[in-house]
Amino acid sequence: MSDEKTRPNVFTLPPEQPFADTLALGLSARFAKHPERLADVLLLLPTRRACRSLQEAFLRVSENRPRLLPRLLPLGDLDEEELTLTDPLGLDPEAETTLPPAMSPLARQFHLARLVARWRAGIAGGGQSGGSDAQDLMLAAELGRLLDQVETEGLDFSRLSQLVPEEHADHWQATLRFLEIVTQFWPEIEKEAGSIGAAARRRRLLEWQAKAWRRNPPRHPVIAAGSTGSIPATADLLSVIQGLPEGEVVLPGLDIDCEAETWETISKDPSHPQFGMAKLLKGLGVARTDVQVWNGASVGGEPYGRSQVVNLSLSPAELTHRWIDKGVRFEAENVGRAFTRVQRIDCPGLREEAIVAALALRQVLEEEGRTAALVTPDRDLARRVAVELDRWGIKIDDSAGRPLGGTPVGAYLRLVGRLLAEGPSPLLLLAVLKHPRAAAGMAPAGFRKRVRSFERLVLRGPLPAASLPQLKGLLDDALALAIAEGGEKEIAELRKLETWFAGLCKLLEPIQRVRPAKQPLELLLKDHTALAEALARSDDLSGPDQLWKGDDGEVAATFLRQMLEAAHLYGEVRVRDYAEVFDTLLQGQTVRPRYGLHPRLFIWGPMEARLQRADRLILGGLNEGTWPGDADPGPWMSRPMRAAFGLPSADQSIGLSAHDFAQAMNASEVFLTRSERVGGTPTVPSRWLLRLDTLLAALDVPADLLTRDAAQWLNWAEALDAPESVTPAPPPAPRPPAERRPRKASVTAIERWLRDPYAFYAGSVLGLRKLDDLDAEPGAAERGTLIHELLEGFTRDYPKALPENVEAELEQRMGLLLDKLQRRPALAAYWEPRLQRILEWVVEQEKQRRSATLGIHAELRGSLELKEADGFSLYGKADRIETLKNGSLAILDYKTGTPPNKKEVLEGRAPQLLLEAIMAEADGFAGLQGQKVEELAYWHLSGGGTKGSETSIPIDEALVAETRQRLVSFVLAYADPDSPFLARPRPGFDLRFNDYAHLARIKEWAADGGEG
Repeated sequence: MSDEKTRPNVFTLPPEQPFADTLALGLSARFAKHPERLADVLLLLPTRRACRSLQEAFLRVSENRPRLLPRLLPLGDLDEEELTLTDPLGLDPEAETTLPPAMSPLARQFHLARLVARWRAGIAGGGQSGGSDAQDLMLAAELGRLLDQVETEGLDFSRLSQLVPEEHADHWQATLRFLEIVTQFWPEIEKEAGSIGAAARRRRLLEWQAKAWRRNPPRHPVIAAGSTGSIPATADLLSVIQGLPEGEVVLPGLDIDCEAETWETISKDPSHPQFGMAKLLKGLGVARTDVQVWNGASVGGEPYGRSQVVNLSLSPAELTHRWIDKGVRFEAENVGRAFTRVQRIDCPGLREEAIVAALALRQVLEEEGRTAALVTPDRDLARRVAVELDRWGIKIDDSAGRPLGGTPVGAYLRLVGRLLAEGPSPLLLLAVLKHPRAAAGMAPAGFRKRVRSFERLVLRGPLPAASLPQLKGLLDDALALAIAEGGEKEIAELRKLETWFAGLCKLLEPIQRVRPAKQPLELLLKDHTALAEALARSDDLSGPDQLWKGDDGEVAATFLRQMLEAAHLYGEVRVRDYAEVFDTLLQGQTVRPRYGLHPRLFIWGPMEARLQRADRLILGGLNEGTWPGDADPGPWMSRPMRAAFGLPSADQSIGLSAHDFAQAMNASEVFLTRSERVGGTPTVPSRWLLRLDTLLAALDVPADLLTRDAAQWLNWAEALDAPESVTPAPPPAPRPPAERRPRKASVTAIERWLRDPYAFYAGSVLGLRKLDDLDAEPGAAERGTLIHELLEGFTRDYPKALPENVEAELEQRMGLLLDKLQRRPALAAYWEPRLQRILEWVVEQEKQRRSATLGIHAELRGSLELKEADGFSLYGKADRIETLKNGSLAILDYKTGTPPNKKEVLEGRAPQLLLEAIMAEADGFAGLQGQKVEELAYWHLSGGGTKGSETSIPIDEALVAETRQRLVSFVLAYADPDSPFLARPRPGFDLRFNDYAHLARIKEWAADGGEG
């Protein structure tokens, strides 16, 4: 009896027991006779999620009947690398009134960033350091994490001087000098601000609470459950609680079967899952053998010996040689029974792993009331699983939430920030205007229609510099062209765009404002917010109502308010860096939906999964570097420096991860998944999987014990998106009715018709046109246009005799055309010498040809009605037609790409110039009557190694007449409604550039895969 009284109030719950449910059942049984006294119990848990989990457990225990609950408070017992401290504990009013308030994270980051900027300027000799504002803020965030670690451990930065810098490498000495930021300046900033860091405030609150309870122990029960005391102040508070008259400390999954020698080794191995509790027990002055199983542990759970096998597999490395000796008590049959509900699935890649996890989660819903959770530190895997579940309309509860920057509101704010900092480049402007949050005062559907028209009619193709006046100039040019070509529908559309764009320019006034290189962050944030709200306003909602609605809108509004409150602390930023600064500050902001999530499926991080349990746990991402993550000591100190300073070993994070893994392994049903390759790179299985494999092999357990069903799950994952059958699309063969068949075609379209009738059908019958790229770099087509424009202007102005100084004339005209490339000086520099070489060749060629020429017609339009083809109309524009001194004609075409050869022209495979010859001999060109064509010629204007070349093709009347007859027969054949427009009817005779190949789905049915 006396022994029972002297036992410490430290207990454990075996890992086989569902922690929250067992705790709720035990407390309910303890206070069954006086349930009202349960409300007097103060229950301290590691996290707020653990508190919610215990509330739900009490609800299950009471079978959804109302009841009084204990007071549940979170200790915030998180490892320093993931420290996110919540509101103060609220247990000692004196501490609340005496301690300074906690500095907001943004305020601290701004203060530290200013110190970093001053340090940069100092090492740069007072000038510009070359670092950006965003880099300063990122470095400040890292410094903030170091501050949290130091404050959490209760250390003093003055100890940095004890690290003896001369013993360390030069770069570590430089790092220590940099850390003078926090040793010399930070205390003064905190004093001036009248606040301290959140980590420091939490530590002091816990310390003061421990002192208060030592001085005046509470008369009500105090139970600390689930904490491993990894934070020193928490460990000290647990020491006080276990000494209270009605205090209890309940540890999660302490290995009470461990041998003394093994326990001694564990206490020296920070990477072991039991290390944290060994350290805690030593601090509490409690022997492990004195720790008892908590009184409620007998309720629920199905111990199969799995925890003993897992614990043995995670033995310290120096004791693994004793696995066989210790494992003799585990018979293979018993081990097999213990792992009956454990499966391991090694997936080829991350996609397959996500599908397998989603299937395993979805399968649970087939049984009423069952729950399942994916537990993983891999955020990419978690997001993929959430997306896969969406195929079944399942919105899963992800404890980590979504990054604010990836939500619709976050993405919109980031785009508007870039617009403010960079100006309205076409791509960026369209990204903003096409965003679902943008409406600019209109009905969203109508606004989107205007934006699409603006894109199609104005913004496609190579564009000038990014400014609203220049975009307005493009709109005016498009309208002028539409008026010239008489397109009434397009003119009406462009008129509407004029009015719309004028209103848009008023809203975009902040981005037109001339700004200095640097401006106060507060001013830029206000302009950013005002612009975002103005663009978000719709016809029935104000800008704020439209922008800040929904979960992501509320989080974004709170974040911007906090930034505005703290922005004065930072001062000025470079305007060009503002978007990067905003993105940097946005990192770490998360959105957690409050409703609409599935009640039985969850995604937890390993930390959130502590103390929680589901019927099926899927432990995903079990690769080295992911789970466990790398034991990174951080950028500030090496491992020896951390040890000398007093910070815990970086390996301690491995131990905490290992404890999470060991606890999760004892769930009722467990799936272990990993990807063999991630991003194309082979991966290494988690050390815990390798240890478990090795131990099971040593115990003579069948090799397929864990992987027995892996192939089935992988087959299901593959079959999920696999079609039942694949029927390749047949070659297209459209047969439009007679009234829809073409009655006219240009000379260039005829060649497309001959080579690929389907491409002609798509362009000329269906009226489909490939859109130019947005903000495209000028390419070969634009170079060809420039050369055509130059030579057209020159020959129009000088149709007969050349000017006296032809070289200077062409040079001047080339300079005017190159001015169109001022936005891209690199391209102008690249093209100018090529154009120069082209013009040198043109000068010599002009002099040679003009000696046999009476006159030149440039860019001459012509047309011809073929009466023998039921009035089919042929039309086109000749680059250059020369009237020769013998009265005949020569037709020339300028090519910047490779021109057809003589054989292709004479055989009719490149009929453009022959068709122009038909038009010319039939008086189809104004001003040219009764003349025969004796020469066709191509000028190849490359400007490369060969400046230029001419391909001359003599022809006669017979060839022109034969070509006309073939054209008539061809047109009449396609006038038949039964004639199909085939794609690639003659492979090897394909179009060089086919904009419609994807529509014909050539790669599906062509024997050569469409490669010609």
